[in-house]
Amino acid sequence: MQAAYLFIRRLEAVLAGTFLLLMVALIFSGGVARMLGHPLNWTIDLATCFFAWGCFLSADIAWRRDALMSIEVVTERLPTKAARMLTYINYVIIAVFLVYVVYAGIWLSWVSRARSFQGIPGVSYSWVTASIAVGGLLLLVTTLIKIHAALREDGLLGARSAVAR
Repeated sequence: MQAAYLFIRRLEAVLAGTFLLLMVALIFSGGVARMLGHPLNWTIDLATCFFAWGCFLSADIAWRRDALMSIEVVTERLPTKAARMLTYINYVIIAVFLVYVVYAGIWLSWVSRARSFQGIPGVSYSWVTASIAVGGLLLLVTTLIKIHAALREDGLLGARSAVAR
């Protein structure tokens, strides 16, 4: 199980970086082509798709590494147990929200299946909206791993977990 998760983490990082680089290259080449009088209308649509996927994959990477912005003004002033309880409450709120994101992403992907890209006829816009469901699912898995690791760290589940690292 850990080997599969490690593979997914590596694949996610490679894909996120690749998508963001491709997005920049497509926007740049589309701009150069337009300046030369031969616009490539499909570059913006494809760059939008890469941007959506890159953002959601990068969000999961940042969440897993605890690299997202956080405001600790309140939690620093709370007693340790209250701060820990607030952490658990935050994790639960995030998990519930991500369940909704996955559901909404699946629904949006389904209803946009007939819509095609403006510059790329024949390719469904669901390729973009699927990033919401997949990204939400990856973020949900990371959140559940964080909850599990926190419970182990607090001695509520037994030995300490190394999966979340």
